[in-house]
Formats: sequence, C-alpha cells, structure tokens
Amino acid sequence: MNYNVKVNKIGMSALELYEECGCLIIFDDIAPEELAEIAILHEEGEIKRDIKVGDEIILGKHEYKVTAVGTEAMLTLKELGHCTFKFTGKEEAEVPGQIELTGEHHPIIEIGDFISFK
Repeated sequence: MNYNVKVNKIGMSALELYEECGCLIIFDDIAPEELAEIAILHEEGEIKRDIKVGDEIILGKHEYKVTAVGTEAMLTLKELGHCTFKFTGKEEAEVPGQIELTGEHHPIIEIGDFISFK
C-alpha cells in the first residue's frame, strides 16, 4: 500500500456534506475543531509516492479509481492528511486540494475503517 490510515472519528456533518455536494473531506486527527465537524479524521500516515490518475483508493469497503489530482492535493495530504475526495469522475479537479474519483458505490465510512491508496 502506498498509504494506509485508520479512521478514528467522523465529524457530525461529514456525511451530510457528501449528500449535499458529493464530496468527502479527510484530515489527520490534528484538524482544527471547525473543520473536524465536516471531516473524516484519521491517524497520521506516510505517503510513499504521489497519487496519480489511474491509482486506486479504498475507502472502507469500496474501491475507487483516481481520475484527477488537484495541484495542491499532495501537499496538503502530506502535511495535514487533508484532501477532498469528489466523486464525479471528472478528468480535471475543480479546486487545487481535490482528488476526483469514480466508482460504482456510494462511500460508506465507519470508525475503524481504513483509507488506502494503491
């Protein structure tokens, strides 16, 4: 695995955000309180190589394919464990910290699940 971290907490509004805009925000456990409410918080982890188009990301029990990586996504992921996953499958990220994904299932994330990149 290129990256494998365990989900420790799910902010009260994190899954609502997915329902509203089709995105999930992740952060290391060190996220500021105002952001932790809308994020999936995970343990710190080491990224062994940058994520690129075509890579697979596993969120809980479901696998997704990367279709675009924003220009700042790797920087914030390495520094803060932060990025926004957007599930549109677009070939260009709408914002710099975003990673676009495509897959067959809606993400279902629970405490104790893993976020993995391969």
